Amino acid sequence: MADSTVIGDAGGKRRAVNLAIGGMTCAACARRVERKLQRLEGVATAAVNLGTEEAQIDYDGSRLRLGDLVQAVVDAGYRVVESEDPAVERRQRKRAELAAQKKQLAAVALFWVPLAMLEMGGMAGLPVPQTLAFGHHPWRMGLAHLLLVLPVLWIGRKVYVEGLGALARGGPNMFSLIAIGTAAAFVYSAWGLAQVGLERAAMFANYFAAVSTIIAFMLLGRYLEALSKSRAGEAMQALMELEPETATLLIDGEERLLAVAEIEVGDLLRVRPGERIPTDAEVVEGHSSVDESMLSGESLPVPKASGDRVIGGSVNAEGALTLRAERVGSNTVLAQIVRLVEEAQRGRAPIARLADKVSGYFVPVVMGIALLAGGAWLLVGAGTAFALKVFVTVLIIACPCSLGLATPAAIMAGTGRGARLGILVKGPEALEEMQRLDAVALDKTGTITQGRPALTDFMALGDWSEREVLRGAAAVEQYSEHPLAAAVVARAKEEADLPVGSDFVAVPGHGARAEVEGKQVVVGNRKMVEEFGGVQVDEQQAAALAAQGKTSVWVVADGRLVGLLGLADVPRPSSAADVARLQKDGLEVVMISGDNQAAAQAIAQQVGIKRVVAEVLPEDKAGIISTLQVEGKRVAMVGDGVNDAPALAQADVGIAIAAGADVAAESADLVLMNNRLTDVWRALRLSRAVMRTIRQNLFWAFFYNVVGIPVAAGLLYVFGGPLLSPVMASIAMAFSSVSVVGNALRLKRVKID
Repeated sequence: MADSTVIGDAGGKRRAVNLAIGGMTCAACARRVERKLQRLEGVATAAVNLGTEEAQIDYDGSRLRLGDLVQAVVDAGYRVVESEDPAVERRQRKRAELAAQKKQLAAVALFWVPLAMLEMGGMAGLPVPQTLAFGHHPWRMGLAHLLLVLPVLWIGRKVYVEGLGALARGGPNMFSLIAIGTAAAFVYSAWGLAQVGLERAAMFANYFAAVSTIIAFMLLGRYLEALSKSRAGEAMQALMELEPETATLLIDGEERLLAVAEIEVGDLLRVRPGERIPTDAEVVEGHSSVDESMLSGESLPVPKASGDRVIGGSVNAEGALTLRAERVGSNTVLAQIVRLVEEAQRGRAPIARLADKVSGYFVPVVMGIALLAGGAWLLVGAGTAFALKVFVTVLIIACPCSLGLATPAAIMAGTGRGARLGILVKGPEALEEMQRLDAVALDKTGTITQGRPALTDFMALGDWSEREVLRGAAAVEQYSEHPLAAAVVARAKEEADLPVGSDFVAVPGHGARAEVEGKQVVVGNRKMVEEFGGVQVDEQQAAALAAQGKTSVWVVADGRLVGLLGLADVPRPSSAADVARLQKDGLEVVMISGDNQAAAQAIAQQVGIKRVVAEVLPEDKAGIISTLQVEGKRVAMVGDGVNDAPALAQADVGIAIAAGADVAAESADLVLMNNRLTDVWRALRLSRAVMRTIRQNLFWAFFYNVVGIPVAAGLLYVFGGPLLSPVMASIAMAFSSVSVVGNALRLKRVKID
């Protein structure tokens, strides 16, 4: 029925629940359910999303039960769809509804096509039987039209059942407008046909064909709208389908096939080339490359070997891997991604508030306008048939659906596109706030830089060559686990072969020594080489490196100073270009670092950042963000989501870098699956594209109704222009909703890079 969450308060009484709502047809329906829920004492907030057909409710569990919320939905005239898994059930229900709508259209076409040919055939030059010509035999023609329209009304009876039912409950919706309009036209035509049959009149106003066409186009519009909405959620569906159904379990070397749901933490799994990885795991044995593009947006396969972690749902591209399961079920990265995207698609952007308010009054106002317009034309002597035509046209052309879908359609398409890029949006509010930013504060380590040291300089100071310095230092460091040692060894493997060392001794915090090719080699800081190498160093030699924020490592061989190494956490290759992109888009880029001023300035200069705040403790970062906000700036903070949590919470938009691990960073508004600055700029571009689409949708939804309703009421006809027909109104009504969703679908192809 619902997925429920307890929100942490002192008494544990505050709860949040998501209810799947069935039977809603337009924004007026969503607004009615929302208002019904909001009137309950104990409900703090209630928001109904027409796009996802869900209600998000925050309520006091000590005053209300879940059953009270369900009853409120039922009292509003709708139903709560029961399911163990609302998201999965909703997708299955949507597929079934889409198939049913397609069958309805096919059935309607069997009766609408011949009726349209009888009605329009003569004007189109098609042969029409003389016995059914309206001018010669109105009774026969009218009877044939009646017999063809009745099946259409039966197939589309849902319009009348739900529309008139909603009207009786005092909450009219889009179906109510269509039901009243077509029912009035049908009854008027049937009465006229009866008069002809009783020979009380020679002719009658025939709206049977118009009624059939209105229902047909309404059903067509609903089908196209549902089809477009399903395409807007394709990214979500694709994510759900990433998890394989089965996995290969290893028990004492024997393989056994089991369901993915049965995997437990610690299980050993075998994954062959081309297979999907069943759950988050650590590589125990084997080498391969893994395609993580659907999860992280990373286009290139990622090399994996023993000790590396892999994400469930990614594809093993090459070699066979033996894995140890680390996260299973709802704790996997894929499950977290799906949950975040679903939560984002349930929400509503603040920009939609005006449309929400309008939709609550839309249908009653339209009904009033239709009555006034029809009555006015009667009073001026236009005739009953003319007045009825105006009344029906006004009701048919009005479309609250376009208002209700303007925002959720764009949110669904935009968040789905973001998920495929590795950008997870936790709520539409973040998208709206993102495009208003003035500044971006970047944590240096791991965001601007690689997040690990690299060997940048190696120089000879004695009788060794630079190659010999690097080779000798790496021969010692290859036995150390220190990050600086790993950087030296990695660079040396690119430049030369590594000799074997012996008698290795590590001095924690200072360096290491070993015998290399008959020489005693000492590698480390000044204290290390002076104490164990027996040399005195001149710190001036390392001054240039220190000025660049680099760490100095000395190399001594048999008591002689032979070299100096420089190491630093270097900027990512794309950081300078990414900073330039952000600045070009009008954002001030601020770097926050715990390093000393010299090191921070050196990195900032390399990537083009002018404003640097250095020597900052993690707990002081929130204060930096607050200072920027006091300056009048809307600020985004980019951090790792752990020690940056206070700053992420303080920022107008908190952006956490998940690095493919924990994507549920609680303090963040956006989560970047990849540890790269490029995605900050991509998120900015995505937010601007989504908000631009929402504004376009809202504009055209309002514009369509503001222009269409007066035209339908006969405004142009007053000044000698044409009078809109009910048939054309039904086509325009169908087009309005489809165009709004179609415009949102462009987000799936909009250029982000």
